[in-house]
Amino acid sequence: MKLWSRKDNLNKMIENFTVGNDRQYDMYLAKYDVLASKAHVKMLHKIRLLNDLEKKSLITELNNIQKLIINHNFEIEEKFEDIHSKIEFYLTDKLGDLGKKIHTGRSRNDQVLVALQLFLKDEISNIKNHIRNLFDTLILLSRKHSKDLLPGYTHLQSAMPSSFGLWFSSYAESLIDDILFFNTAYEINNQNPLGSAAGYGSSFKIDRVFTTKELGFDQLKYNVVASQMNRGKIEKSVSIAISSIATTLSTFCSDICLYMSQEFNFITFPDELTTGSSIMPHKKNPDVFELIRSKCNSLKALPNEFSLMSNNLTSGYHRDLQLYKGKIIEAIKDILDCLKIFNYSIEKINIKKNILDDKKYEYIFSVENLNKLVHKGYTFRDAYNEISNQIKSKSYVPDKKINHELIGGIDNLCLDEIKIKMKKNF
Repeated sequence: MKLWSRKDNLNKMIENFTVGNDRQYDMYLAKYDVLASKAHVKMLHKIRLLNDLEKKSLITELNNIQKLIINHNFEIEEKFEDIHSKIEFYLTDKLGDLGKKIHTGRSRNDQVLVALQLFLKDEISNIKNHIRNLFDTLILLSRKHSKDLLPGYTHLQSAMPSSFGLWFSSYAESLIDDILFFNTAYEINNQNPLGSAAGYGSSFKIDRVFTTKELGFDQLKYNVVASQMNRGKIEKSVSIAISSIATTLSTFCSDICLYMSQEFNFITFPDELTTGSSIMPHKKNPDVFELIRSKCNSLKALPNEFSLMSNNLTSGYHRDLQLYKGKIIEAIKDILDCLKIFNYSIEKINIKKNILDDKKYEYIFSVENLNKLVHKGYTFRDAYNEISNQIKSKSYVPDKKINHELIGGIDNLCLDEIKIKMKKNF
């Protein structure tokens, strides 16, 4: 069944190509299409295009569909193009001609938009909750290891003393920036497109303010053309946010893989989290972090892919935009998987103590030696040259009596401020 024609003369090969995987991905949108249809029915009743009995009958059947979806007893068979045609068929099959009234004042275009935006709003909130869970884990780890020193690196050369507390909390605070990207994506998706129809509105006197409130959107997308132009942009906004958190996770995973190597040996994980080699019995491989890194690096490319897909498209709807749906749904699934498995794994990290006691890190304290000369009255440049000369003449003796809070450590007050910052922006 197709919403656009009673006669099915479309070549089967063409139909399969144009429908693609829409039936599969529309199951993610099914409950949202029902929610939007219920709001639309109530609005049609409000403007007197449906009477009381018609409204009641349609809402009852839409609730029945909702129950079928929740219980996983609802499917989109091959004879239907998508979720929208299946729901209209169901209502017509149950209610006769009354079911055909459901499409009054709307188009499949705004049906897709409103269902997709409701779905994306929920998934953004879901992703944010998982980011918050990881944030909480990292804050706990940072408190636990605030004074456990770690070499800091620039250019992959040992640079200055750092700490595991600083390392964990740096990623915790970076997650707040990722949250800000999702907040922006949420606002972009929090504008009601229902009633824009095919992009040029409806000649019926529909009440778009009513459906905005009914569906829980903060505001209306007033211009109907702008509503349709947002197709592609709503998905891209979420992909940019996903790219941001993917960047944080992929960098974190690279750190972990490096720090797990025998040459560094800063951290280990239990055997339950590492894999072995088929021929080398000593191996403990960080496969899980390598896979998260690769998945995240792939997700980082999605905003660019969306940009290329929309290149040179004029305003109004184009079928190109259909392909955004599957890509953003898969991206959401992937980033949620990565967040869950990463949080589960990082909780089990074991760190090595007294790393900086190794002689190869003696020069890492040079800045501390330099600063103490400044406190004695040296100018910074003279102090720098003095320590540099000591290093060159091999007379340098590292001063390891450092203040953990000032060098490499992170105090509880700082962590409390980071938590406040997260709460403010979450």
